[in-house]
Amino acid sequence: MSIVKAGLIQVALKGDAANDSPEQIRDKMLAAHIPLIEKAGKAGVQVLSFQEVFTQPYFCPSQDPKWYRAAEKIPDGYTTKLMQEYAKKYNMVIVVPIYEEDITGVYYNTAAVIDADGKYLGKYRKTHIPQVAGFWEKFFFKPGFSGWPVFNTAYLKLGVYICYDRHFPEGWRALALNGAEYVVNPSATVAGLSQYLWKLEQPASAVANGYYVGAINRPGTEAPWNIGKFYGSSYIVNPRGEFLVTASEDKDELVIADMDMDVVRQVRDKWQFFRDRRPDTYGLLASIEK
Repeated sequence: MSIVKAGLIQVALKGDAANDSPEQIRDKMLAAHIPLIEKAGKAGVQVLSFQEVFTQPYFCPSQDPKWYRAAEKIPDGYTTKLMQEYAKKYNMVIVVPIYEEDITGVYYNTAAVIDADGKYLGKYRKTHIPQVAGFWEKFFFKPGFSGWPVFNTAYLKLGVYICYDRHFPEGWRALALNGAEYVVNPSATVAGLSQYLWKLEQPASAVANGYYVGAINRPGTEAPWNIGKFYGSSYIVNPRGEFLVTASEDKDELVIADMDMDVVRQVRDKWQFFRDRRPDTYGLLASIEK
């Protein structure tokens, strides 16, 4: 039996988004996360992940260029460097979802992946960017084209898919075909229809692809926008779609689950989805005319 201890951290917004600078909010969010990171390290967590753009509010209900100042370089920015120190301190892989500045005026919704020795392994940039009322993400984020990277960490093969991406089955499958054993989905999603989908899509994707999934969502409401309640409920499911742990809807929280990595092979050997795929019939899925 090969056990990997996984942890997820969800944290409500700290600070005043209407009046604080992005730098001030970053510092307050980091201050709130660090005790939970320390708790995870002391509990023996080996793979840890945070929510989407974890150092900031979900600022996409606005179209305020103020928030461009929240973007940081990866891997040379402050937050990534700080998380490298914690990864090395606790021998812990950390997934770090932040707002990334590529060059001035080009920004991505990104997650950096840091190995257990503190080494920066690479990043995933959110592929699918929504643009609907209350979620003006195209104002802030350029669509990523990362090639579905899977990171060979100290403990397992790790993939990342971010928030709105989860509605697109193609990426889940691409990560599986690239070897992922555990995929994390950092998110910022509010109550309503998506709360029903939150409990449905990711367990189904875990089953369809035979890997573990960690889903992270922030809790609380965020003024001045008040687009709805972020309902937390971060969770980890196994390749059978079974819930191993679920966080509360409204609290800052670290949740931890033991993932038996032998189950990935057991499930894939029983449910032969990869053997029975018919990519020769799937041309329509890649057609730009549809």
